[in-house]
Amino acid sequence: MTFAITYSRAQIGIEAPLITVEADISQGLPQIQIVGMPATTVKEAKDRVKSAIANVGLKTPSRRVTVNLAPADLPKQGGRYDLAIAVSILAANGDLPQNALQQCEWLGELALDGQLRPVNGVLPAAIQSAAANRELIVPTLNGSEANLAGPTNVRVANNLLEVIAHLKGSAILPRPETIPITSEAQEDAGIADVRGQLVAKRGLVIAAAGSHNLMFIGPPGTGKTMLANRLRSLLPPLSTQEALEVAAVHSVSNYTFDPLTWGQRPFRSPHHTTSSIALVGGSSPPRPGEISLAHNGILFLDELPEFSRRVLEVLREPLESGHIMISRAQYQVCYPARFQLVAAMNACPCGSFGDIRQPCNCSQERITAYRNRVSGPLLDRIDLHVSVPSLERGLLSDPDYSPDIMAHEVATAQVLSARKLMFERAGKPNAYLSSAEVSRDCKLSEADGKLMDRAMEKLGLSARGYFKVLKIARTIADMAGAANLATPHLTEALAFRQLDRSRTI
Repeated sequence: MTFAITYSRAQIGIEAPLITVEADISQGLPQIQIVGMPATTVKEAKDRVKSAIANVGLKTPSRRVTVNLAPADLPKQGGRYDLAIAVSILAANGDLPQNALQQCEWLGELALDGQLRPVNGVLPAAIQSAAANRELIVPTLNGSEANLAGPTNVRVANNLLEVIAHLKGSAILPRPETIPITSEAQEDAGIADVRGQLVAKRGLVIAAAGSHNLMFIGPPGTGKTMLANRLRSLLPPLSTQEALEVAAVHSVSNYTFDPLTWGQRPFRSPHHTTSSIALVGGSSPPRPGEISLAHNGILFLDELPEFSRRVLEVLREPLESGHIMISRAQYQVCYPARFQLVAAMNACPCGSFGDIRQPCNCSQERITAYRNRVSGPLLDRIDLHVSVPSLERGLLSDPDYSPDIMAHEVATAQVLSARKLMFERAGKPNAYLSSAEVSRDCKLSEADGKLMDRAMEKLGLSARGYFKVLKIARTIADMAGAANLATPHLTEALAFRQLDRSRTI
């Protein structure tokens, strides 16, 4: 036969649509022609494939070879199709048996000497290949990543010669090695060693329990960044499905996939000079940005007012929807972006507003202009506004101070018990409750309803802010094991909405 079909997988966002690789050998001048909307990197595969085949002791056909990548209207990028193209050409030329090709899919870039180089986006391809009940053959260096989707349908190869031997039946490609992984790759510091700041630690635990967005406000050096770094230690481990979602995003990113981070919640902390594309994703083809790399984890924005206003505004939609849609001329890609936002900021440009040790020398106009760098709609989407004041004199130098080791364990137990109640009631953390679910799960007594009406009037709460207060109160009640909301839960929740008051923090 002069015609053969193999299969591969494209990379469109975190999706891996099936690509049918067809090779046809016909009369004409010796050349390899690749069609099917290939990018330049895919067109160059003909030279890599030709050299690789020659260097493993075989010959490319001395006639015209046409390789079609179907569907033709789907753009193809990268060197991920090299192995599939080489196998299809060899099968069409009669060098390989075709009966072994139909149950296999191929991913891998070929070096000129026939070695296989790793490619991005292997995990989504492995998941889709397993669902299609086909074996996926990948480079050995991609084996541990593909193994996360299930090792029973994955085989690995070092070079084209091993693939040829496997298809001819003279050898069998091995399964990927299983790398021991744990639910948490590293130990995060807990809150036991954070001195003072009882209100801030309370806000941190509430945020961890309900997945609420959180902002720390206070002078420099009071522990805002330290507290933000402790949040991950309070969160429960990722479920298997959540871990796969996180791994899939990292698999298609420009970062090297590290299987040792399996099950670990992401913690992303971009610098305030980050561009909007770096934050939400983009380029061509679109790549995931920081908000997608923080999916099922934490996005920490330190010195929030120093970020460009335009950069911050792009956060508003994904904070509500949990995903980001990136549209380009040839692509429309949807990346997950269900992250927990943690921000930190000073209360004024000089940083001394509210500092008992040093008076603030900023005018009210400068303070207002500084805080207005963060728009009201974005602040409205941040559930908890937590003040982090200066530490009391002598607290750091106290020789008798010792960390309360049990404090972290108690806080973690509170978070786990509260989350259990939330998932039994609604199947999700309280921060993600819809308006209808809030009305169902956060019923108020007549007196508490009047309290919230007065709060809306005096604090200028928007409808979104009103519902966020109820969600926070629901989390506080869950941490206390209370079935119904009570006045103390509401008043504490209102106390954590400081930026809904006047400009004086």
